[in-house]
Amino acid sequence: MRGFRAVLVLVAVLSVGLGGVAAASSLPSWRLLPTGTAAQFRGLSAVSERVAWVSGTQGTVLRTVDGGSSWLSVGPPDAGKLEFRDIEAFDADHAVVLSIGPGADSRVYRTDDGGKSWRQTFGNPDSAAFYDCLAFFDPWRGLAMSDPVNGKFRVQATFDGGRSWRQVPDDAFPPAEPGEAGFAASGQCITTSGPFDAWLATGGGAHARVLHSGDGGRHWAASVTPLPSSASAGVFAVAFRTPWQGVAIGGDYANPTAPGPAVAVSHDRGRTWRTPPEHPAGYRSGLAWRGGTVLAVGPGGSDLSRDGGRHWVSFDTGSFDTVDCTWSGACWASGVKGRVAKLVP
Repeated sequence: MRGFRAVLVLVAVLSVGLGGVAAASSLPSWRLLPTGTAAQFRGLSAVSERVAWVSGTQGTVLRTVDGGSSWLSVGPPDAGKLEFRDIEAFDADHAVVLSIGPGADSRVYRTDDGGKSWRQTFGNPDSAAFYDCLAFFDPWRGLAMSDPVNGKFRVQATFDGGRSWRQVPDDAFPPAEPGEAGFAASGQCITTSGPFDAWLATGGGAHARVLHSGDGGRHWAASVTPLPSSASAGVFAVAFRTPWQGVAIGGDYANPTAPGPAVAVSHDRGRTWRTPPEHPAGYRSGLAWRGGTVLAVGPGGSDLSRDGGRHWVSFDTGSFDTVDCTWSGACWASGVKGRVAKLVP
């Protein structure tokens, strides 16, 4: 009888051990894709398993149509001094790219032929404005976010796919806190979900906040998150799986190994935010949903949560700035020194 019990205990131990191995082996990994450049890519738009666009320093824009096996440099001409921190692509031919910076350095370009030609569709006329990121509801309607001007965040709206832009009135926004701004770290300081809901992420003020619009960007309300806030800390990325379920992530880029927590979850369209039981270790700049799984990336590595942001596990230690996934589950990441990768489930 004792021998039989011993066998049962041994079987149980082996089962637990094998289960742990199976759990570890089920984690995804990144497969690096050589791009032939040392540019830093903070802008990324995943179109499909085969098509993706990246944008970054020195006016660099790359496009692949073969799953990352080869990349074509397709940036606007005479843009070598610009930093393209965000890009939104609709397919292999149509894309909108944003350069960041004060005054005239903030620009938007659009291509309709895969980057063979570009047209500048927005030039920032205000030296006090600094545009950080952009996002689209659909191929026609989109928003571009600037740091506050005269105490209010500034947003440009497009209704024709980025071919023209108009400013959202200042009275659509609550007052910005002193020092509050967005972070142009991953092209994800503004996001959309569904036909009308949009969110923008902030830091630098007394609180790290998320502003929400439920009417396509016409009116905005602010909510406070539990993330830290300082000149180098706040919410760097926000992503919503549905208009109700979202995750905000960030931290302090000047102290990237600070233990945190620097993530919060919302289940009421961003009206309230709470700290989950577990969190990634350190600063993270990019977020994306892959079905019910959330991916987070940053200079210190990559993490995932399979329960909507409540619990997290690390699966890579390489540096990435941003991540993007398609509706079909193809995920791409990009970052420093020309790093681009695809997720291997």
